[in-house]
Amino acid sequence: MATGTQESSIIIPHVHVPDNPVWPSLSADEEKKLKEKIKKLLKEQNGVLVAHYYTSGALQDLAEETGGCVADSLEMARFGTEHPADTLVVAGVRFMGETSKILNNEKRVLMPDLKATCSLDVGCPIDTFSEFCDHHPDHTVVVYANTSAEVKARSDWVVTSGIALPIIRHLADRGEKVLWAPDKHLGRYVQQLTGVEMLFWPGSCVVHEEFRSTALERLRRLHPEAAVLVHPESPESVVSQADVVGSTTALIEAVKNLQNEEFIVATDAGIFNKMRKVAPQKTLLEAPTVGEGATCQSCAHCPWMGMNSLQNLAEVLEKGTNEIMVSPELAAKAQIPINRMLEFARRMKKG
Repeated sequence: MATGTQESSIIIPHVHVPDNPVWPSLSADEEKKLKEKIKKLLKEQNGVLVAHYYTSGALQDLAEETGGCVADSLEMARFGTEHPADTLVVAGVRFMGETSKILNNEKRVLMPDLKATCSLDVGCPIDTFSEFCDHHPDHTVVVYANTSAEVKARSDWVVTSGIALPIIRHLADRGEKVLWAPDKHLGRYVQQLTGVEMLFWPGSCVVHEEFRSTALERLRRLHPEAAVLVHPESPESVVSQADVVGSTTALIEAVKNLQNEEFIVATDAGIFNKMRKVAPQKTLLEAPTVGEGATCQSCAHCPWMGMNSLQNLAEVLEKGTNEIMVSPELAAKAQIPINRMLEFARRMKKG
């Protein structure tokens, strides 16, 4: 099995990280009225709300109350293909809305804010990425779901954090070399466990990049019985301290199933809403984003996810604005690597 690893010399675009939005606070009565208004609009438009684990608790709760879905990006899109709704309202970031549209091109897909993006997506522009791929034609191109429709269409495989490891193991068994984009930390984690020869795109997530290993060590000493849960987009020095490394869904399952009473969680703090529901008796601690060299650009919460709110969700449904568009031609190309992943997942379930 090949073990070579090489990070590309590509210089990725600077990603401007906005401040976390501060929405006007709502009284309990105002929130109730706004939710009722949204429920009415969803019903009138035969719509369904799908929300990511990293959005606000109010949006997650509303999605579940209205028969929608709270999940990771892939399950959000897959839910849309199985639901009879004509309109999918995606509370998340832009690549999630695009993925929903790719898999449901005949449906209307709306988002509360089209400017809600992702540092991984922005840091992997299609022109530079396509040129990079052209220079390495002997590599199988594997891209993370956190990419644009154009980048997905240029790839051989699309993966999520939950299925990246078995797919890369499959490619390693076939002796293939992998060009991986865009998250270098997730790529290195997968490479270390598979030994596959990989060429990395040098991207990273502004949220997970902020977790600090030295500060995490201190917190672990203060809570020696706590299990450390880490998303693999985090730096290697943080991942190495984890008891569980996994996708958002895997980390939620760990809180529910492990016997520990305390958990230190190194991913976006929005996930705490679901964790508290599945294990209300457990104590959840945020992994630190402070310490030597820290800038706390995100402070464990994605500012783009924070652009989603009950207020702009209601406005989008009222006005019919912020529709995600992906041409049928581009969607057809991007579906190929996504469907390859979905078929692989189906085969895994069958053993």
